[in-house]
Amino acid sequence: MFWITEDVLLVCKHQLGKVSIVPSQDLVSIGSRRVLIDPDPQGRSIGGCPNYGPTMKPCTNTLQVERGYSEWVRIEGKSVCLDTVTGLTDGTLPGTVKYIVNEPGQHWVQER
Repeated sequence: MFWITEDVLLVCKHQLGKVSIVPSQDLVSIGSRRVLIDPDPQGRSIGGCPNYGPTMKPCTNTLQVERGYSEWVRIEGKSVCLDTVTGLTDGTLPGTVKYIVNEPGQHWVQER
């Protein structure tokens, strides 16, 4: 499982909704790009979700991470985010649409 950086491509399951990422730490980077930690993927805006219509709400925000934090590696006491990060969005149908990592942002550092 690769560590994810600020260059991660994190999307809603509709694939076009891209999550806006803002790293919260400046101590650890890979290739000059900051590594993401708990809770960086949570509470972020999603732009471009195509899931809309009269009874549909597009994904506009990420909710709490359900899995994908390292159990072993921490930065400033917070778990490193892995390319298995996933959680729900606020899109329709509530409690069904997840966000996922399509590209971790780097392919050098991983956890086994």
